[in-house]
Amino acid sequence: MTDFSEQDLAGSTFERVDLSGSTWREVRLRDVVLREVDLSGTRVRAAYLDGVRMTGVEVPDLEIHGEIGRLVVNGVDVTAHVEAELDRRMPERALMRPATADGFREAFDVVDRLWSATLDRARTLPQERLHERVDEEWSFVETLRHLGFAHACWVGGVVLADPSPWHPLDLPWDEAPDVDGVPWDRDARPALDDVLAVRAERRATVAGVLADLDDAGLARPVSSATAFLSDAEGLDVAQCLRVVLHEEWEHRLYAERDLAVLA
Repeated sequence: MTDFSEQDLAGSTFERVDLSGSTWREVRLRDVVLREVDLSGTRVRAAYLDGVRMTGVEVPDLEIHGEIGRLVVNGVDVTAHVEAELDRRMPERALMRPATADGFREAFDVVDRLWSATLDRARTLPQERLHERVDEEWSFVETLRHLGFAHACWVGGVVLADPSPWHPLDLPWDEAPDVDGVPWDRDARPALDDVLAVRAERRATVAGVLADLDDAGLARPVSSATAFLSDAEGLDVAQCLRVVLHEEWEHRLYAERDLAVLA
């Protein structure tokens, strides 16, 4: 077995090479040509696939989950069909695209209600199971810790311009840059109630923002007071709140999926 690290292999040709079981992290594969390759069992996570074209492929079983702007299958753009079907299955999902202050208040009330049921389900499991990962995804507790980070980053650090909104249990996304002063304890195993106490504080902060918010306030320009998103331009309050809504919605679905396995 050969390990490749910090090497420039751009333009290389791999022919009749067995890379089965190999791991690729922080690897650039822009403009790569794959021909007559076996990708069975491949797992792709946190990848950017803009402009990818697949032709002459055989797809007996393919599952995609992520941010999809345009997806064409055999000449048919299926994006709108997928979005409509997801909204049909989960009518509350359409509420996660609010355009008014009242819409945001309703949306956050909905996610709180849905999360309440998910937390009731999680409490039926032994505490140690809530620290278990399913298919290398975050554990239930890690998911809640990450949502705490999302709140701190987008609401505390941007909307409220707090230069240090963090809590020691906050957990940035796996590929986040290492930033001084930002907690990132991957090995912590806090009790569920400790994480929920932080979550309650963060949700109260959002409730405070929403309480006095009007439609004009949604368009208020904001910028990050922390090292995260410091180069982002054109942000407004509505964009930041939508990011948090999206995180809350999607990560609850992940949590429900994994709780079903753990149970």
